[in-house]
Amino acid sequence: MDIVSILDKILLDQDLRLIKKSTLELIKEVDNIPNKIIDYNLNGNNEAIKKELLLKELKQILDTRTIERTKYYLNRLAKSLSVQKEGKINDLNLNRWKEYDDLITDSLWIFDKRDTSGVHKAGYWGNFIPQIPNQLLRRFTKNGEWVLDPFLGSGTTLIECKRLGRNGVGIELNKQVAKSTESIVSKEKNPFNVNAKVIRGNSCTIDYKSLMKKIKSKSFQFFIMHPPYWDIIKFSNNKEDLSNAKSTKDFLGMFNQVVDNAYSLLDKGRYCAVVIGDKYSAGEWIPLGFYVMQEMINKGFKLKSTIIKNFDQTTAKRNQKELWRYRALAGGFYIFKHEYIFLFKK
Repeated sequence: MDIVSILDKILLDQDLRLIKKSTLELIKEVDNIPNKIIDYNLNGNNEAIKKELLLKELKQILDTRTIERTKYYLNRLAKSLSVQKEGKINDLNLNRWKEYDDLITDSLWIFDKRDTSGVHKAGYWGNFIPQIPNQLLRRFTKNGEWVLDPFLGSGTTLIECKRLGRNGVGIELNKQVAKSTESIVSKEKNPFNVNAKVIRGNSCTIDYKSLMKKIKSKSFQFFIMHPPYWDIIKFSNNKEDLSNAKSTKDFLGMFNQVVDNAYSLLDKGRYCAVVIGDKYSAGEWIPLGFYVMQEMINKGFKLKSTIIKNFDQTTAKRNQKELWRYRALAGGFYIFKHEYIFLFKK
C-alpha cells in the first residue's frame, strides 16, 4: 500500500469536502486490512506502521473544520511516514513519537512483574529487572553502539543489548557467576550480530586499555551501573566485592574506584545510569542512593533525572509480606518498595 503517495494526492485538492471524502475512503481501505501492522512502500523500501495509530491519525483529519488545519494534519502524517528525524543519542524517529507508547517519560516507574522472556530469569539475587536496561538503552543509545556494565551479575544488560542491537561489555567479579552468565547470555538470540562480552575481573582495577583493543572500540556510549546495595546481599566472600565493604565510607570509596577506572571511556555528552537503593542499619535508614548520587555529581557528572522504581516482587520479601508488615508496625519503620535510577550526563 502506497500511503504516502495517496496522502500527497489528497493534499493537492483545495476543496475541503473532497479532501474529507478521500480521507474517508482511505480510512475504509485501511480498516479492511486484517493485519495489525500496515506495510507500505517508501522509495522502494518496505516500511510499517501500526494500523490502530494510522486510523487514529486519519480520523483526526476528518474531525478538522478548516482546510488549513486539515492540511496541517495531512502534512504531519505524510512527513511522519516518509521522513526520519533521529535524535543525537538514539534511533527513535521523533516524527513518529506517538508510536513509542511503551517508553516511559515519567519519573515514577511501576512494573507489574519482571520480564522473564527468553533467557531472562529471576533466580539471581539483586532484582535488576530487564525492563530497566530496555528502557534506558532505547532512549540513550543507537544501534551498534557500545554499552558498559561494570556490575554484570546474571547478564541482564547484555541480554537486552543483544535484543536491541547494541554491543555490550559486562564485568563480573565472581568467577562462578561470570561463567554461568556467559553461558546464559550465549543462549540469547543475536539477530543484530552484536558483541556481548562477559569479562571476569574487578571493575576497580581492570585494564580497560587492553580490553578496548580486544573489542576494537575506543570508547563507550553508555554506562549502566547496578552495584550491590552495600551489604544488604552478600554476593561473595571476596574482600574486593562492594557487598563486603566494612562501612559506608569504604563502600563509596570502592564505588568511586569503579567509576574512576572507567570514566575516560564514556564519550562526552553521553549518559550514565546508576541503579541503587537505600538500606537500614541498626534501626537507621541509610540514604545510600543519595550518597552515590552525590559522588557522581562530585566527579563532574550532570544529574539529568531521578527516577523512582517500585520493586514489590523482590526475591527476599516475595513470600514474607505479612511478616515484613508486622516488623514495620512493631519497629516503627517503612518497608522498602522502591529503588532509584539516577541518570547522569557526562
